[in-house]
Amino acid sequence: MRLCGCVGACTAFFMYKSRMDQTPLLQMQGISKSFPGVQALKDIDLTVYPGEILALVGENGAGKSTLMKILNGVYSADEGAITWQGQPVAIHSPHDAQALGISMIHQELALIPYLDAGKNIYLGREPQGAIPGTVHWRKLYQQAQADLAELDLKLNVRTPVRFFSIAQQQMIEVAKALSIDARLIVMDEPTSSLTDREVDTLFSRMRSLRERGVSIVFISHRLEEVRAICDRVTVLRDGILVGTHPVAEVTTEDIIRMMVGREVGQMYERRNRAATDGVVLEVRNLSRGDRVRDVSFALRRGEILGVAGLVGAGRTELAETIFGAHPATGGEILLEGEPVHIRRPQQAIRSGIGFVPEDRKRQGLFLGMSVAANVVMAILRRLTRPVLIRWPRVEAITRESIQRLDIRTPSQAQRVRNLSGGNQQKVVIAKWLTLDPRVLILDEPTRGIDVGAKAEIYRLMHQLAERGVGIIMISSELPEVLGVSDRILVMHEGRLAGEFDARTATQNDLMNAATGTTLNKGMNPA
Repeated sequence: MRLCGCVGACTAFFMYKSRMDQTPLLQMQGISKSFPGVQALKDIDLTVYPGEILALVGENGAGKSTLMKILNGVYSADEGAITWQGQPVAIHSPHDAQALGISMIHQELALIPYLDAGKNIYLGREPQGAIPGTVHWRKLYQQAQADLAELDLKLNVRTPVRFFSIAQQQMIEVAKALSIDARLIVMDEPTSSLTDREVDTLFSRMRSLRERGVSIVFISHRLEEVRAICDRVTVLRDGILVGTHPVAEVTTEDIIRMMVGREVGQMYERRNRAATDGVVLEVRNLSRGDRVRDVSFALRRGEILGVAGLVGAGRTELAETIFGAHPATGGEILLEGEPVHIRRPQQAIRSGIGFVPEDRKRQGLFLGMSVAANVVMAILRRLTRPVLIRWPRVEAITRESIQRLDIRTPSQAQRVRNLSGGNQQKVVIAKWLTLDPRVLILDEPTRGIDVGAKAEIYRLMHQLAERGVGIIMISSELPEVLGVSDRILVMHEGRLAGEFDARTATQNDLMNAATGTTLNKGMNPA
């Protein structure tokens, strides 16, 4: 075994040295970019060699996406130059980038919901039919099906993408990028909505591309993935290049320290919480068609209740049913021991239930509106007398929220779409905190945000729990569920498959329940 390990390490080392001896595929030199009130990038250098996977990491707002949008022609740099295969190039549009052989998978999905998967994959590149000006539709769908098959994805390419889950849409985006036969693929948080199996499939495909000489820039907040798949790592902080290192020469702690400029400390800190008295929320035999089936559980005051399960297990559907986004078809909900009838989100809000959705941009925020407008949205009725908005009160509440959650924004008037992902998530949470909720449901609260922002959200959850707020946290990251929760429910095919004490449970326990391998018989709704 040791000999095999040495051989593997030596092989990887010589392959790495071989790549470094080649002419760089891409060089971005002295790249700077400013937006009103923000210096997004300052004198950034980035080099990518043929056949390597380069990690690009940094906190939200560090400039990663901005740098890649300059490479893809979405933005123009204020200063700097780009060299492609040793020749200077000007990239003014995504079409220019694509012509060079550069493909980008954006963090925010760029699919057209009402078009089917095949049309989305080949949009603008449809194979021509026998008659000029027509499309060879059969060929298009055959090619699209083959592209998905390469990712081990069994989907009907004639189905509109709005009917697919976020994870499935993410994989369609990957198939779209791979279909272009690019020399360089930029992947911006491609695994944020994928299951472990889908991540393994994607990584296998990435390794195959690397062996064929294709280069990949991999942007991810999941540092364990960076260590698993990448050759080198480039770290940005506050729009400045901190450094580039071979992944084998730095630890995860080194990368975090470079990203945040400080020690983050222990990510998951177990609370020394006394047993709570009383149940704030009780769900009895709750059903919603075949999405949620006969679910019963109780949430205590000051408890963080984790909900785990595979994609499609019914976790989000359970949360939406409790919040009234989709009415229940059976069962009942009790708050503080009293039955409540929640058919619409407004009824949940009036009952003191807040809900931070998985897709913050589409469901949690008004992107074109200001930070202030978003923060007070849940309590807008309270701030209107009789028809005029009490702006001094709005400003005071927003100022308090910005300070409390450390929301990094130039002003209260800043449009939310211009904030980083982590700060957008804080705005969503701030909106519900103004409600002073009894129950707060968080669906994937740290999806797509950096380690620093994650630690801040965990601390905030602990503070809310200490104040007696009952928290339901849905997460696909098992270390997060185990590290943050007090108790864990696992769902499988719309049903509860297990209940665990987070202090003693393991990832294997949760995965066995999530896959239906085992069923925890000790579940107790109270």
